[in-house]
Amino acid sequence: MLPFLLASIALTLSPGPDILYVLTQSISNGKKYGIATALGLVSGILVHTTLIALGVSAVIKEAEVIYTVIKVFGACYLLWIAYQVYKAPASITLNTQAKPQKSLLALVKQGFIMNVLNPKVTLFFLAFFPGFIDEKLGNVTRQIYTLGFVFMLQAFLIFSMVSIVADKLTVFIRTNEKFAVFLKWLQIVVFIGIAVLILI
Repeated sequence: MLPFLLASIALTLSPGPDILYVLTQSISNGKKYGIATALGLVSGILVHTTLIALGVSAVIKEAEVIYTVIKVFGACYLLWIAYQVYKAPASITLNTQAKPQKSLLALVKQGFIMNVLNPKVTLFFLAFFPGFIDEKLGNVTRQIYTLGFVFMLQAFLIFSMVSIVADKLTVFIRTNEKFAVFLKWLQIVVFIGIAVLILI
């Protein structure tokens, strides 16, 4: 379990689309919105873990048409989000009475869908998990879910810490108009970038 935990932490901390998405949400709206995004992203891991436990991921990997359809659908969803960000005004406010562009629940759902529609996450787990599963211990399904929950927990804690740190470091620039424009385009680039990575 310890080697798996250390490997999971290293993977979560490595620069990637998920941690950057959490970071941009935290800077845009505050730490609780970043944490809500993190909750959605890690919740999606449960779906991928279940697919591995049921052996569905192996079928998806072999069925090229299904895999391609999932990739295209996921990429289109991300491009649609990028378009929504593009249409939204480039403004950030610290006024707690102002309505955020998205509710906490909406960010949880968006993070969840983003994660689930990325088949590369399932394939990554399919390659990553077997190295930490011991058939001699019995009940492989339970071992897979245990590893899945451990990965989810550490990822959520790390993403939450990133949200809190980002919130503290960026309070003084959230009202900066130029930074608001920069952040808007950063989010657009992030979503388009994730879409491209899914399709590659």
